[in-house]
Amino acid sequence: MYRIAGSHLRALKSPAATVGLYIDCGSMYETPGSSGASHLLERMSFKSTTNRSHLRLVREVESIGGNVSAIATREQMCYTYDAFRAYVPDMVEVLIDSVRNPAFLDWEVKEQLEEIKAEIAEFSANPQGLLLEALHSAGYTGALANPLIAPEPAIHKLDSSILKEFIAENYTAPRMVLAASGVEHDVLVSIAEPLLSDLPAVKRPEEPKSVYVGGDYRCQADCQNTHVALAFEVPGGWYEEKTAITVTVLQKLMGGGDWFCTGGVGKGLYSRLSLRILSHYHQIESFSAFNHIYNYSGLFGILATTSPDFASKAVDLAAGELLEVATPGNVTQGQLDQAKQAAKCKVLMDLESRAVACEDIGRQVMTYGERKPIEKFLNDVEAITLNDISSTAKNIISTPLTMASWGDVTNVPTYESVSRKFHSK
Repeated sequence: MYRIAGSHLRALKSPAATVGLYIDCGSMYETPGSSGASHLLERMSFKSTTNRSHLRLVREVESIGGNVSAIATREQMCYTYDAFRAYVPDMVEVLIDSVRNPAFLDWEVKEQLEEIKAEIAEFSANPQGLLLEALHSAGYTGALANPLIAPEPAIHKLDSSILKEFIAENYTAPRMVLAASGVEHDVLVSIAEPLLSDLPAVKRPEEPKSVYVGGDYRCQADCQNTHVALAFEVPGGWYEEKTAITVTVLQKLMGGGDWFCTGGVGKGLYSRLSLRILSHYHQIESFSAFNHIYNYSGLFGILATTSPDFASKAVDLAAGELLEVATPGNVTQGQLDQAKQAAKCKVLMDLESRAVACEDIGRQVMTYGERKPIEKFLNDVEAITLNDISSTAKNIISTPLTMASWGDVTNVPTYESVSRKFHSK
């Protein structure tokens, strides 16, 4: 059965609303035959349907001052429509029509495949994006290793029949959540139920398996810098809620950013990586902690950009910082309190956005079967202790290392030498 979730009363003060349709289906559900389908589906969103042409759809959205968007992730497809709340019935109908009844006209598919080719060319100039993709392909076997960006060979195979088959297999009732920010739950149900009631209620399949194994990726490229990342698994992902929330705080605690920053409140200038690394080593252009958490697993680590002759030292520094936070006594209560406040502030500020609030509802209902009160998150953050930080960090860096580097990789240390820093016997 599909699920519908509207807003809490406090979200109803705005005259505008955001409606989103979230499907438990992303690149991790692709097979070798459907590789790249999620990326193409993102590009094909809100094009012609069996009920309206693309031109008509665009005119209907523009006539009410609306905005539509779609994004493919590894675990989900997300379609959203933002406009004035008075038009919610029209928004819901267009949204569901676009997701359920795409026409996949051949000329539109070919046009979007050409756009994807351009995206791939642009992506090759995005070192941090390349590293994050490489960490997944090197660090996992199975579903989470599937690329978010359509592989170039897939572009020559993808067509409307592959997209139709992918949707028929994956866009089913148990895997859909219709969520809204700025719309009362009962109102949303009354509008959406007639449009969703005939969805196939097939049994929800098991999530495709992913196994974290660690690994190494390095690519020599024509670049004046060295871009490198160290990462480890966050076991359990969002289903290990305490670990996931602790990692969220840990990321704020470590922080970091670019060597040059205009400053200002909330820029992380007093985080550990800013004070201990960026303030002391001018050879490093950027140095920051990151986390990507999924339902059952996740990645946590450090991304760095440095001059090639400093690459080995930068990797040593990254390893040292990860080992430091995993050792009891190296983080002060004041640093932890600051990180907690930063984590809470970031979430509260993000939820001021209707689009983010709508996505939060949809993703939580999909993952947990309910939307948990924000107060629970705030209380869970406040309850984190110094021991939680060090023990969680220690558990994370005890998993196999994943390394990725791009650019001038001549001086990047070997995988084995870096792994020994964490797993010496």
